Amino acid sequence: MGKWVKFIVSLAITGFCLYLTFKDTRWPEMWGSLRSANYGWVAAYLMVLAVIHLARTLRWGNLLSGLERVPFKPLNEASAIGFMMLIILPFRLGEFARPYLIAERSKIRRSAAMTTVVLERIIDGIIIASMLRVLLFFVPTESPNIERIALGSNVMFLVFGGGLTFLIIARWQHDRVVGLMRSVIGVVSPKVAERAVYVVDGFVSALKQLPDGKNMAGFAFWTGVYWCANGYGMSLLTRAFDCSNAAGAVCTPLSLTVFQGFVVLSVLIVGLMIPAAPGSAGTFQAFVLLGLSVFVTSDQVNSSGIAYANVLWVVQILQQVLFGMLILFLSHGSFKEIAGRLSNQSDKADRATA
Repeated sequence: MGKWVKFIVSLAITGFCLYLTFKDTRWPEMWGSLRSANYGWVAAYLMVLAVIHLARTLRWGNLLSGLERVPFKPLNEASAIGFMMLIILPFRLGEFARPYLIAERSKIRRSAAMTTVVLERIIDGIIIASMLRVLLFFVPTESPNIERIALGSNVMFLVFGGGLTFLIIARWQHDRVVGLMRSVIGVVSPKVAERAVYVVDGFVSALKQLPDGKNMAGFAFWTGVYWCANGYGMSLLTRAFDCSNAAGAVCTPLSLTVFQGFVVLSVLIVGLMIPAAPGSAGTFQAFVLLGLSVFVTSDQVNSSGIAYANVLWVVQILQQVLFGMLILFLSHGSFKEIAGRLSNQSDKADRATA
């Protein structure tokens, strides 16, 4: 599938999700929630986002330590600029950003760095899918949309759990797995088969260079901090929408417990697996509302819930983009140059599988 076809499909998905988000909106109540919101809680949420950035940067450093111990400054630069690129660039070009940037600032090869990024994503996927399944045991089975959410968590667990299982088997039985891939995928396209073998070989090499016990413990610790801060932040920001500043305006209050915040976070992460336009506009809001629908009334979802989902999205996007741009400026980098090289790298990968 060509880049522009993928882009058009992602825009179509985004448009559909935006339609789902706003089709039943109670506009007076939503605007009332936005006008009366206590934006001091946004400042508190920004502090949580700072903890989230620090945690995901340090845990990546722990994961990279099996290849090289990268000092915090270049590690932070690659992380901040990389996540900013992931939000802004189309065609998922931002996926290559962190590996490219850390390779520029260390002796780590881009392919090896890419394996740590994908391994990180697989682990996160398994954590979220498992956490959501556990949390749903404590949610009443008659709650709205609970069956769809459970199905999404199962699919996510199968995708990421299956990926991790495959990599472990490939590490254990490398030659047999490679031979099977060439036999099966090669029937469709020998070039695609060789590309797949190349990718698997890269992962197997990375698995042979996993961090030592101390750094794996550090990775586990910072991963815990990362997800705990994310879940707590989802609950924290709802305090801005308690209508305490309404002063007679039409306003429907919204609040989430920390437990409910973790459920909404898990539903959101499952939804973000779906390809969408840069910044996940549309899919982000739609799946926040889907998570909220489990705990609050449809009136709340379609008024203060929409206000909350949009503020949550805007704050996250602005924090990552502005912080990334600041770090890019301070490191004397060029957005245009980095984006161009990432595009060339993506083109090479596409030609290799053509």
